[in-house]
Amino acid sequence: IYAGRANRVAIKHHLGKTIAIIEIISPGNKDTRASVQDFLNKTIDFLRAGIHVLLIDLLPRPRDPLGIHQLIGDEIGSDTFAFPPGKDHILASYEASEEKVAYVQPLAVGEALPEVPLFLSAGQHVKVPLESTYQVAWRDCPEDMRIAVETGVMPDPDADIESRISLVAPTG
Repeated sequence: IYAGRANRVAIKHHLGKTIAIIEIISPGNKDTRASVQDFLNKTIDFLRAGIHVLLIDLLPRPRDPLGIHQLIGDEIGSDTFAFPPGKDHILASYEASEEKVAYVQPLAVGEALPEVPLFLSAGQHVKVPLESTYQVAWRDCPEDMRIAVETGVMPDPDADIESRISLVAPTG
């Protein structure tokens, strides 16, 4: 279900050709071995077609214990990757030039998201400001959704806003 709802941002040349993809890895990309393999195949297909890829992988990884980046690296001939101590999330930007190159940024929970490169052609990239983009999106997110994310409980659509706010407001 999740994989069917997955979306990505496609950056296209003014003539219509896709030149880059930004993908936030979703639960559906990792819920089964088959979904991990499908995601891996799709990403490798993009790279082989000359489409640059930026992956944002901020989910726990039970089905890819070495990280999705290592699986991709194994396919494109990249160096072996190991997470530094205390960091188990990853941002990876792939330059799909003749030689596939990965630019990897490991992260820990709670760290600010850095600016990362998104390649538009061989040797040329723009910086993607992930943290400021996230902050603006969170600020503009409907209050009901923020409450659901903070509490893990979907709000009762029939309840008034004051009772929903009390779910997250400290008491006493």
